[in-house]
Amino acid sequence: MSNNTSLVATDIEEYLKVHENKDMLRILTCGSVDDGKSTLIGRLLFDNQMIFEDQMAAIEKDSQRFNTTDESFDLALLVDGLQSEREQGITIDVAYRYFASEQRKFIIADTPGHEQYTRNMATGASTADLAVILIDARHGVQVQTRRHSYICSLLGIKHVIIAINKMDAIDYDQTTYQQIKKDYREFAKKLSFEDIRFVPLSALKGDNVVNESKNMTWYPGSTLMKLLNTVSINRSKSQPFRMQVQYVNRPNLNFRGFCGTITGGDIRVGDTFKTLPSGKESKVKSIVTFDGELERASVGMAVTLTLEDEIDISRGNMLVRPHELPSSARDFAADVVWMTEEALHVDREYEIKVGSQSVFGYVKEINYKVDVNSLDKSEASQLALNEIGRCHFTLSETVQFDAYEANRLTGAFIIIDRLTNVTVGAGMVAQSIDGGEQADYSAFEKEFNALVRKHFPHWEAKKI
Repeated sequence: MSNNTSLVATDIEEYLKVHENKDMLRILTCGSVDDGKSTLIGRLLFDNQMIFEDQMAAIEKDSQRFNTTDESFDLALLVDGLQSEREQGITIDVAYRYFASEQRKFIIADTPGHEQYTRNMATGASTADLAVILIDARHGVQVQTRRHSYICSLLGIKHVIIAINKMDAIDYDQTTYQQIKKDYREFAKKLSFEDIRFVPLSALKGDNVVNESKNMTWYPGSTLMKLLNTVSINRSKSQPFRMQVQYVNRPNLNFRGFCGTITGGDIRVGDTFKTLPSGKESKVKSIVTFDGELERASVGMAVTLTLEDEIDISRGNMLVRPHELPSSARDFAADVVWMTEEALHVDREYEIKVGSQSVFGYVKEINYKVDVNSLDKSEASQLALNEIGRCHFTLSETVQFDAYEANRLTGAFIIIDRLTNVTVGAGMVAQSIDGGEQADYSAFEKEFNALVRKHFPHWEAKKI
């Protein structure tokens, strides 16, 4: 089960301590349908001896019914748990798996390749540090390969490994590998990746996944597992302090705390902060966590702050340092990934959720949409399912945010349909738009009043 079996047997506390202090890497697997994403994750777990005996027995039993690989057991079944996934041999929902090596801990997200489920892929990409983009060696770079690569770039992933899979199906041909590598590099020139690695492999046979391949002696590089263990992810970029209040904790007369997850920078006891949008200032009296009080808390930590002053703070407010203010506006430009069958319409009202703050708003204008094949920009009046475009949003209230490039947590938002309460789109803020007009809701109000008056003739119209 583990690489440290001897340590587990002799000193379980020391074993847990060693793993607790390891670096964590969040990985996304993506690419076109049937490129072998689930099989690759299964191979990583299997060759790293991260599968329990009862799991292995269950997979061998299920393989007799669902096997799509013609092997003794189907490794994809380790992550494809839904009945419909097993029947069709595809991934539909995002599946997360956890494993560890001697060097690192990993959270790996297996995402679907079908165009219909692109929204699920975007969900998995939103928290990833690195993307493993699979390409079927038989087919080369496909439309979904380009779409997923563009979404990864858009969502701020800087490190990618291009895993050219199913090399066994083309007799481990080096020429084909080199051509696919050339084609992808040409496409990726317009993307914002900082580090692109290539590895030819066979997830089915285990070539170059964890163990080096004897069939591809012409490949001088590292196996996929070695790349995952050694890739350097720079998380040291300093950010201004940000914390959005999610809950006000008032258990008794003697305690009032403001709960939230720190989404940028750090905070210490005694530090001065400002609450937005009110602009009132106070100092941190204490930082409370489940494990006790701290002197300092940093990004990613869920904390409760108590204050030296009694000031009005509520859910949705943002806590910042007075000299490190975010953007505050009703109008901003954002890149949108549209996630539902019904198209995005200009001037239709949606609920916009930025962090823990929800407001109403609409798209005033679609500046352009992006062709995922060529990355060319074109005019558009709406965005259809899985289309990506730059939009001008106008909101009913002022919200606080950072550009997505500066902070992935405070620069992201979701778009919710007001009638169905379904999340229909995801957005990444590009910049605020100065001098934007205040949202005009008179048309919505008139339409509402007219509708009610039609069904209730004696109703007196009032402001809503």
